[in-house]
Amino acid sequence: MANDEIRNLVIITTVIFLIAPTFIVVYILIYNQRKKRHLLEKQQMQLTFEAELTKTQLEVQEQTMQTIGADLHDNIGQLLSLTSLTLNSIELDNETKARQKINDSIGLTLRSIKEMRLLGHLLQGDQLVALGLPEAIRQEVSWMERSGRYEIVYIPGEELPAAGNPDKDLIIFRIVQEIFNNIIKHAAATQISIALDHFDGHLKLTMTDNGVGFNADSLPGGKAGMGLQNIRKRAAIIGGEAAIISSPGEGSRVTISIPYP
Repeated sequence: MANDEIRNLVIITTVIFLIAPTFIVVYILIYNQRKKRHLLEKQQMQLTFEAELTKTQLEVQEQTMQTIGADLHDNIGQLLSLTSLTLNSIELDNETKARQKINDSIGLTLRSIKEMRLLGHLLQGDQLVALGLPEAIRQEVSWMERSGRYEIVYIPGEELPAAGNPDKDLIIFRIVQEIFNNIIKHAAATQISIALDHFDGHLKLTMTDNGVGFNADSLPGGKAGMGLQNIRKRAAIIGGEAAIISSPGEGSRVTISIPYP
């Protein structure tokens, strides 16, 4: 009986020693496959982020050129046309009136120069974002206010990190532009509030308007819906999330929360 027990023990031990390396090999293969899959997913996420960053840079440039084109047509073009009309209407035989019109033309020319300088600052889009996200948003707010259609309250947080994240800043800045575009095209709003805060390692951007609103449970179709989907997608790409709250006649609120910097 004892011999049988010893024999069984030897057999079991032998089987264990034979099977154990197989389990180890299988475990190593599974681990390597998971590690490889994780690296591939990480590489794919990095490629997606870089592609989105490039797309965002192009969109910011396009938005900048659209703003410049509109301002050249609506503002500087009118100033220069008015300057030309004033100069052409000068009557040289009436010195008093001629001097007044010359002074008016000088004033219009100085206003045109000031507007051109502002456009020069706008052309420096990359440098603008490099100055920091709060300042980039402040400049965008100033261009919105120039239309005279909106009352805007902008409150940048006092606890923002001194050293930001330029890549995240660019995408967040584009999200701000996207929200402004939605307000301009669809909201029919007159008041906008913007708050930028930082706490617990997260940046929180909140933008609210008093526009017509929409049903947030079913995003509107067409470009409006695409714009809101882009906001959510971009927030997700940099590790954050976007909450969109709205209802018909009640305006809209978009809140972005992102790990930062």
